[in-house]
Amino acid sequence: MQIKVAAAVMLKAVILIGGPQKGTRFRPLSFEVPKPLFPVAGVPMIQHHIEACAQVPGMQEILLIGFYQPDEPLTRFLEAAQQEFNLPVRYLQEFAPLGTGGGLYHFRDQILAGGPEAFFVLNADVCSDFPLNAMLAAHRQQPHPFLLLGTTANRTQSLSYGCIVENPQTHEVLHYVEKPSTFVSDIINCGVYLFSPEALKPLRDVFQRHQQDGQLEDSSGLWRGAGTIRLEQDVFSALAGRGQIYVHLNDGIWSQIKSAGSALYASRLYLGQYQLTHPERLAKHTPGGPRIRGNVYIHPTAKVAPTAVLGPNVSIGEGVTVGEGVRLRESIVLHGATLQEHTCVLHSIVGWGSTVGRWARVEGTPNDPNPNDPRAHMDSESLFKDGKLLPAITILGCRVRIPAEVLILNSIVLPHKELSRSFTNQIIL
Repeated sequence: MQIKVAAAVMLKAVILIGGPQKGTRFRPLSFEVPKPLFPVAGVPMIQHHIEACAQVPGMQEILLIGFYQPDEPLTRFLEAAQQEFNLPVRYLQEFAPLGTGGGLYHFRDQILAGGPEAFFVLNADVCSDFPLNAMLAAHRQQPHPFLLLGTTANRTQSLSYGCIVENPQTHEVLHYVEKPSTFVSDIINCGVYLFSPEALKPLRDVFQRHQQDGQLEDSSGLWRGAGTIRLEQDVFSALAGRGQIYVHLNDGIWSQIKSAGSALYASRLYLGQYQLTHPERLAKHTPGGPRIRGNVYIHPTAKVAPTAVLGPNVSIGEGVTVGEGVRLRESIVLHGATLQEHTCVLHSIVGWGSTVGRWARVEGTPNDPNPNDPRAHMDSESLFKDGKLLPAITILGCRVRIPAEVLILNSIVLPHKELSRSFTNQIIL
């Protein structure tokens, strides 16, 4: 249910997109495009964030903060987003990776320019229905410097996230622990926030303390500069229980997007959400068209044979060719790929410009990072166990060629490879 809020004074939004030093678990897909621009349910990952922000009354500007070079794909995306949403959408590049809070403090003057009432902060690598209007209504009813979006997880899965202990009557955050070693709470941090301008004062205090202390060594043994601020550890953990941080619980869709497998899961969630938000994006079964089962996105430029069977949870990108008798399920097929006649692609991502030959089969193992499913394979877990590749979705990198009548199962194929035989549970370099 959409919450209506009155358009009052100005609001802004900040999307934290990270940088190329992050997203290593997203390889080989992040070799070709910055991770925040990877297509999820047919549109770039962060377009879902921008669409949600643009629907908030009073939204005046959306800022992207990260350490990516402002290359052609990112610049082209920003220009298209500004035109589509009729809002300023700007990219602010950090001089170095500054953590989840350092960029907010470094660009504080840009964020506060014009005197916004408050500003949203969204991590780029989350999938959500983004209940921003509901968060804004809660903030206006009970203003505080920090409002965090939270959801629930089971006891085991909660250990992989930031955990929140709340006062159930007031929803004040009494205790916050990032990825605890033992159970703390079943309420987890969704990486979506609403900050008042006063929220930047604690970030200033952290920055000044880091300046006095000099460079700091983090838990991974790396040295970080004074400008690096981690919202979760440096701010939320320190201020919990002091009447400054509150949580807004949401029972809508949510997941992290750390790996390729979780991108496929997020695509499923967003395609399901399209039933309410963007029904025009979902393919319909038409006479003479392919057979559609469940939620499917097909780019208008894609060519799909009428005997193909697609879905559920299928996203077909720009310029893709799908031949006669193809079976596609739980998969993403990226720009310019070709699936020749009678191929079968299940639980897989087919990279840009790749070709899958006739009667070939490309199949992975479902990988659903559902925080409430105790059997889910979490994103934070390794790809390997005892030196072997764990079963996961199959990924074909950019311009991979799969010959006819071969099987690629639970494997990762790096870009520009031309295979000649079947592979199972391997990384093909």
